Amino acid sequence: MNIISKQGRLGTPCLACPLRLKPAFKDKTDDEIRFIQAMKVDHRTFPAGADIIHPGQEDAELYTLYSGWAFRYKSLPDGRRQILNFLLPGDLVGLQASLLSAAEHGIEALTDVELCVFPRKRIWDLFVKMPTLAYELAWLGSREESLIDDNLTSVGQRNAGERIAALVISLYHRAETLGLVSSGSFAFPLSQQQLADALGLSLVHTSKTWSRLRKAGLFSLSGGRLTLLNPRLTAHMASIYEQVSLPRPLI
Repeated sequence: MNIISKQGRLGTPCLACPLRLKPAFKDKTDDEIRFIQAMKVDHRTFPAGADIIHPGQEDAELYTLYSGWAFRYKSLPDGRRQILNFLLPGDLVGLQASLLSAAEHGIEALTDVELCVFPRKRIWDLFVKMPTLAYELAWLGSREESLIDDNLTSVGQRNAGERIAALVISLYHRAETLGLVSSGSFAFPLSQQQLADALGLSLVHTSKTWSRLRKAGLFSLSGGRLTLLNPRLTAHMASIYEQVSLPRPLI
């Protein structure tokens, strides 16, 4: 799908950004935040299903996801698609695409989204004028690679039930640090086709496995919200053990 966006407003000032109050993110100095504000050129909205970055795009900008969910994907010529990772508020969007001559993947809005826009031509300014932020930019790129590594491990080594459990518990923990979990539940906008595309499963196998896990009492899904009924069992099934989520940078 082609890019569809509304442009021409800068949105919430960076110093007043509500994301900075979330436990997911590290504190920044006022000077660092003002530098980020000076780099920001736009605040864009995209509807669900729109391409934020399309494969082969040569002018992709760098974004921070302000609200909503998105995902990064690669497609084969016959239309088959692999979802590489999911993006939640505060995540950096398009670092690889903005550094290369052309994007080698696509990024699609999973829900309606808002994004802070930073021009690709200004990225070098971070390395020259604000090396601490430049390091954080590289750190965020490495974090995204780590998320993709986790998904590759699931696709390569976990069975279908373990794959779904691993994805659910991972998204739950990420949403929790953003204050998006309430009474053990959080908005879960993924369709079963998107689950299948992320986990390397057929749609039929995904549907059957999803139903089996729900009947086993691991989680419930109602009104677009997923509730973990047994987080410890879900994490154990996914072979994911308690990990401390350290605050990360927010650009």
